[in-house]
Amino acid sequence: MTYTDTVKKILEQYENTNAGIKANLGRILMHGKLGGTGRLLILPVDQGHEHGPDKSFMVNPQAYDPTYHYNLAIEAGLSAYAAPLGFLEAGAETFAGQIPTILKVNSSNSLSIVKNQSINGSVREALRLGCAAVGFTIYPGSEYQYEMIEEFREVSKEASEYGLPSVLWSYPRGPSLNKEAETSIDTISYAAHIAALLGAHIIKVKPPTSFIAEKNLKDAYSNFPINIESLIDRIKHIKECAFNSKRIVVFSGGNAKGDKEILEEIKLIKEGGGNGSIIGRNTFQRPRKEALKLLENIIDIYKS
Repeated sequence: MTYTDTVKKILEQYENTNAGIKANLGRILMHGKLGGTGRLLILPVDQGHEHGPDKSFMVNPQAYDPTYHYNLAIEAGLSAYAAPLGFLEAGAETFAGQIPTILKVNSSNSLSIVKNQSINGSVREALRLGCAAVGFTIYPGSEYQYEMIEEFREVSKEASEYGLPSVLWSYPRGPSLNKEAETSIDTISYAAHIAALLGAHIIKVKPPTSFIAEKNLKDAYSNFPINIESLIDRIKHIKECAFNSKRIVVFSGGNAKGDKEILEEIKLIKEGGGNGSIIGRNTFQRPRKEALKLLENIIDIYKS
């Protein structure tokens, strides 16, 4: 496999890693229909653990079957497929080598009101399953944020020793943040920067709104040349906060949306320089044919 100049440039920005990490990052960046473009489209299916199987899969009963998601990601030509241990185990042998996989090591569940996550997988299991990376979630702002950060540090350190890059879901939430603040431009930029500081190789955050949660920053955003009115400019700023665009940043698909709304958001993420999207519910909750068409359209936008 010969890397494109775009992929080479991305990998050059990851200093002080090792050959294994760069090989696995390259494996993800070169796979699928977006291979070589520097853009990623990843299918994450941890929602059954996070929100419950019925809330996640009832609208499309085929999605109760873990192999459905493997097939969807492979047929759509996606960059990678991320899921918790049990879901990956259910198809790891059958689909070995057909798509890079990411073991989601920790998860929350909606039966608890505590903003925390349990560790349900390990680096050794990721290696056993042939994964290209490990995934982890932290909640900046949670009462348990430091515990989660320290857990990520241990997991990512071990993963790095075995040549596995880390994908970090950095989702602000906690008692000091209301729903509006969780996706504000200043909060999301903080979350992306924390993820970069923790050594994440791929950072996942939500698309930011123009709301400013920190009152003391409102004048600063006005006085300095940072335009946050359009999503394009907000995406640019999030990338800037990830070491001046030297880290891969992908954006979540969020709650259920119509095709038109999703595609418009993808266009703006692309124009803002985002590295791609991790879209779960907005694909596997659609009938298979509709999901494949939507993913095809998303890929076309990122390739254009």
